[in-house]
Formats: sequence, structure tokens, C-alpha cells
Amino acid sequence: MPNPNQINVNSGDNLLLVGTMKGAFLFRSDSSRDNWEEAGPYFPGRSVYALSYDGRNDRQKLWAAVNSPFWGSFLSSSNDFGKTWSDPETYNIKFPEGSDVSLKQIWQIANDPHNADTLYCGVEPAALFKSTDGGDSWSLNRGLFDHPHRTQWMPGGGGLCLHTILPDPSNSDRMWIAISTGGVYRTDDGGKTWEPRNKGICARFLPPDQQYPEWGQCVHKVASHPSNPQRMFLQHHWGVYRSDDAGDSWNDIGKGLPSDFGFAMEMDPHDANTVYIIPIESDEFRCTPEAKLRVYRTKTGGESWEPLTNGLPQEDAFETILRDNLQADRNDPTGLYFGTRSGKVFGSKDGGDSWSMIREGLPPITCVKTATMN
Repeated sequence: MPNPNQINVNSGDNLLLVGTMKGAFLFRSDSSRDNWEEAGPYFPGRSVYALSYDGRNDRQKLWAAVNSPFWGSFLSSSNDFGKTWSDPETYNIKFPEGSDVSLKQIWQIANDPHNADTLYCGVEPAALFKSTDGGDSWSLNRGLFDHPHRTQWMPGGGGLCLHTILPDPSNSDRMWIAISTGGVYRTDDGGKTWEPRNKGICARFLPPDQQYPEWGQCVHKVASHPSNPQRMFLQHHWGVYRSDDAGDSWNDIGKGLPSDFGFAMEMDPHDANTVYIIPIESDEFRCTPEAKLRVYRTKTGGESWEPLTNGLPQEDAFETILRDNLQADRNDPTGLYFGTRSGKVFGSKDGGDSWSMIREGLPPITCVKTATMN
């Protein structure tokens, strides 16, 4: 059995941060990415839906969003790669007194590209929290929380969660967030005000005359690229979309896919035209189409798609991959990793051309994140 207190990390190493329904796991490899050392579970028996690594300002800090039947949902951090973790009461992410809601779950942890001491958390019920002191203290973004749409957002199948946070690396005042089922919202004034950005997205589950609502969209994932923040990609409850105007409008790019329902989406960090998704058959049967585990890649910004199957099971693969379960690393060639609800972790070190299983037998996987040590 792996010892959760034994993992040594060196410069140039690659980390996989894997959250599950029964705890968090760390996997370490050197630059070859051939063999992976495992540590965990951390927080055994507790669901971990968000993990993050903060290497800014010479930090080496891991973050975990932990769900405890006693403590509720809380943030914990480690400065020694999982050997020790902070106590549940160390960080205070809570709605202000007098609010009509209370924290149910933390869904996302994101670093700010402009300020090395700023982080964000997306939570359920849908809200955005911000820290400007490296995570020591947190405040609620009132611009989004006081938005007139908030009281009318409805929970999706996974809850009313703010699951995607995308700061614009070229503009410190601009950020996108995505809420299930609120949709995409953007701020252009540092979070003071937020506007819905869902034009062109079809909500097929609504009556025919109501299928293009300004807000109330069940967006599953949004991705953008640092080299071209205007170009964005979106996985909807039904539909895969691209925007070339920072989310002002969206166009359907789902042609050629076995299904345009799904959750996971990732971009190649070296190419703003290369996007990866893992289609799911339908909202009623949330398994891979035809029981084949296929990652689909476009290198043309969504004009065409190709299935990536080398090393992935193509028979009896009734797999489900959640929205935060597909992640690229920053190596060249690009590494890709994803986890399944059946507890398997797959990896590719050639941009998806070939795959191998890194681990099986884990609890149901809720998130997969990557980090490369400086």
C-alpha cells in the first residue's frame, strides 16, 4: 500500500493531482513521464472535487477542497507535497452573516496570472471568492453574488456550482466564469459587474421558443488559451461551441462527433487551435458512446475532429469522465491525462497520439490536475 507521507519532488518533475470520492492522490514522474510514483490517499473517505498547485513566488503549495461530514467543505493546504496538511479551520471560505445561503462545496481553485498573491475559488451555491494574500483570507465577490440573475439560477445535475474560472492573462480587469446552470458570465471591470455571455448557445432541453436564453444555460466547461484569449471553446449540456470574440457570441462546432454531450474539455498549451474533449453518449446514458473510450481532438479550431484511440479500450468501455477530469501538462510534446468514474487514470506524453493506463482501482475520480516543477 502506498504511504501517504512518502513522496519526494525534484526540479523538472511532473505531478498529477487526482481527487476522488474517497480522498486525494499524488503521482510523481521525472521529465520522461514513463513511470509514476504514487502517494495517498490524503483525506481518506472524503470527497475532493478540487485540487491545485501554486508555484508562484517560490511557493510549493498544494491546495485541496475537502468535503467532510463534520467540517463541511473546507480548503486545506500542504507546503511539503502532502506530508502534512493544514487544519480544517485554517482558511475561512464562508458566506457573510445574513446571507440567504451557506457553503455547500468548493468546486474550483484558480491562480491569478497577474498577481502572485491572488487566488480564486468557485463554490456551490454559485459564487466566486477571492484571496489577495496567498490564500490566508478570502472575500466574496459581491458583484456576482448581488447579480439580479442569481436568485433565478437553477442547479444542474451536479448542483448549482461555479466550476470554471478563467482570468484573462492579457487584461487584469477581465475574467470569465461558468455556472451550471447559469451559463457564462464575463467581467470587464475587475469583478464589479458581470454580464452574461451565452449568445448563440442552444439549450435543447428547453421548449422550442425558449432555446436561446440570455442566461440559465447549463454550461459544463469553458477553455481558453493564453496566446489568444479572444478564442474560446465551450462544452454545453448539449453542444460544443467556439467563440472568436471573447464570448460575445458562440458558434456550434460539434459536427463530426459521435455525441456533442459531455463534460471534459482541454486545450493544448502550445497551440490555440488544438482542443480535446471526451464525448458522453447522452444526458440519460452518461457513458462513452458505443462503449468505446475515445478522446477527440481538433487541430483546426473545431472545423474537424479525429478520434484518439491508441492504447484506450474500444470494447465494453462504459466510462464516464467528469468536467475537471482532463488536463494537459506544459511539456513539449504535450502530456494529457484523464480520470474516470471507474477509478482509472490514463496518460499520453505525445499529445494524445498514444495512451497508457497510469493507475486503475482508485475510487471514482472527481478531478485531475497537473503541475511541472521549476
